This record gives sequence, C-alpha cells and structure tokens, in this order.
Amino acid sequence: MSKSPLSDCVNRIEESPTLAITAKALKLKSEGKDIIGLAAGEPDFDTPDFIKEAAINAINDGFTKYTAVAGTPSLKNAVIDKFRRDNQLSYQANEIIVGVGGKQCIFNLCLAILNEHDEVIIPAPYWVSYTDIAQLTGAKPIVIQCGISQSFKLTPDQLEQAISKKTKLFLLNSPSNPTGAVYSEAELKALASVLLKNPHVYIGTDDIYEHINLNSQPFKNIVMVEPRLMERTIILNGVSKAYSMTGWRIGFAAGPAEIISAMAKLQSQSTSNPTSISQVAAEAALRGNQDCIKPMLQAFKERHNFVLAALNSIKGIKCLPSAGAFYAFADASIAIKKLYDAKKIATPTDLALSEFLLEKTGVAIVPGSAFGSEGYFRISFATSMENLKEALSRIKSAIET
Repeated sequence: MSKSPLSDCVNRIEESPTLAITAKALKLKSEGKDIIGLAAGEPDFDTPDFIKEAAINAINDGFTKYTAVAGTPSLKNAVIDKFRRDNQLSYQANEIIVGVGGKQCIFNLCLAILNEHDEVIIPAPYWVSYTDIAQLTGAKPIVIQCGISQSFKLTPDQLEQAISKKTKLFLLNSPSNPTGAVYSEAELKALASVLLKNPHVYIGTDDIYEHINLNSQPFKNIVMVEPRLMERTIILNGVSKAYSMTGWRIGFAAGPAEIISAMAKLQSQSTSNPTSISQVAAEAALRGNQDCIKPMLQAFKERHNFVLAALNSIKGIKCLPSAGAFYAFADASIAIKKLYDAKKIATPTDLALSEFLLEKTGVAIVPGSAFGSEGYFRISFATSMENLKEALSRIKSAIET
C-alpha cells in the first residue's frame, strides 16, 4: 500500500461532531424518517428584515467587489462603537479584525500566536473546535475537567495548577457552548487574579453568546472586570447568534495590534476579505435597533424553562439551569448505566446513548464526549416549542421504558 498523501496536520484533527450529527440527521430525514434535530447550534429565527434589506441594497448598489482584508473601515468602526456601547472598552481600527465567522477568528488567533509544543488551557466542557484548532498548530491542549458539581466552571485553583512555562493561551467561553454556564463578575475577577501573576499567558475570550442572556444579569467578560489584562486579551465575537446570521459568516476580534495584524496576514493568504455584502449586513445589525434581539431572547427563555423541567423529570437525567446561550447540558451517566445494564445500548457511553436515541426515537442530540466531557449530552433549544415537546417526550419514553 502506498503512503497516505494526507498531512500530519490534517491527521491531528477530527470532523466537527456537531456538524457530523446534523448531517446524519438530515440524511435520515431526506430518506423519509421522522427526525427532530436538536444538535445544530443556530437560532431558528430569520435574520431581521432591516439587516436583509441592507444586504439587498448593497447588491443593488454594486457593492460586490473585494474589500480590505480585515474588514471595511465602516464595519470596523461599527465594531469599535459596539465595544464602547456594550462593553465600555475602547479600541482603535488597527486593533480590530473582521473574519469569515467567529471560527475563522479563533483559527487565525491560534495560528498567529501558537508554536509547536506551546500549551493551551481549555476548560471542559468546551466548544468542539477549540482543541482541534489548537492541535493544528502543533500546540498541546491542556483540558481541565469542570463537571456538573462545579457548575461547569473553572476554578482559580484549577487554572493556577494548569499553568506552566509552556502555557501560551487560555481560552474562556462565557456564556458557554455547550453548557450555558456564565461566569459571574466575582468568578472572572478570581481567574483574572491568577492570570495577572502569569504575564506570559494570553487570553482568548469567546463572547459569541454575549446577547443570549437568560438570567438578566449584565454581561461581563474578563477584560471588563480586569482592564489590566486588555494588553494580552483577544475578544472573539460576531453577529451569528444574536442576530440569527449564522450563514452570513461574519465574526470579529479585538486585541493587541501586533496580534490582530498577524491574524490579518494569515487571512490575506486564506479567504482574503469576508463577503462584502455580509459586511454591510453586519454593520446594519450592529448599528440598528437592538430591540430586534428581544423576541428571540424571550422565546429562548420560555423554551429553556420547559426543557430544564422536562429533562429533570426523566429518571437518570440531571440538568442545571442555563444562564446564557440556547443549550441544555444534561448529566446522563445514571441513565446510560441503566440502559447498558438493560442491554439497550452496547457500550456505556454517551455516544451509544445518542445513537440509540437517534435510531429509536428519531431525536438528534450531541454526546458530551464531543465537548470533552463523557456521560453528558447537549440539547439545543433553538427550535420550536412544538419540536421540543415532542422530542423530550420521545427521549423520556425511550429512557424510562
């Protein structure tokens, strides 16, 4: 057999589990199966009309050419104004980059600052792509388990023990995908106190769910509570979640000019500029009436309350309230053991549970192991209440029968 043509780089990573499960569910649905998908992490609402109209006008005005690699000046100014308005943080244009989605911004950040053998601290449960993106650079993810007993949040002691001379980056996601956990101001200050003692560590704060707030507490990120960290923190955000613009592919980042410049250099050799039309739409979203978020947020709160109660009513399932985002992350360890003992699943794993539920009930969920935490599963409640009621009824029946 001839040697594989694939690179070591691509062999370090796996396909995104959430996208793979969504694809499998869509395939089954196309075959006529009755499938309810609770795996995809995108709002089921349409993009607000005023944002779509801005894009249509851009097309009609011929704004269909290349733009500056790091984003149009007007969109970068809108991002600067957003940080000033929402976060009380001040940035200059050379400290802002617009990318093809938040994922590209994270990708560019890791490639810009990480070298082989550097270490990246990632609290688990984590967003599925953090570890793989870090590994693409040759860096080593240092995954710290933060289970349900600590409300899925990293403690200062855990952070301090994980930091070594090789630590280059610490990734923090609040509100969290997949858990919905949100760090309080006091918790962020406690983490910041550890980071202040370790000036060689850069911080990436993924704020993409900033506006999906389920508990009405004002949003805070680590720079807002400790401005002294600003010179080594990169804030990662975008328009995908708050404005239901996942397919428009616009993310942005703010941070030290040297790092932002390096991210732009990388982008110039990959995608070049984000889509010109999408940039106009994103500017309209950031500058428009922010009340457009409220109906979606109210629906998410109602769905969250239903899903939380429904999950906790299932024997062998335990779920904590989510403070942000649109996910419920349930501890299914007891249910998995019972199903395994009853020989309904072949192995006592969350992957076996998710396959069982998809095949038995037609409900697609994401196993916790995809997020670095075995024994859990994630449900997205970014779908209709009708779908949620039917899906939770099927899950309850399958697990308890």
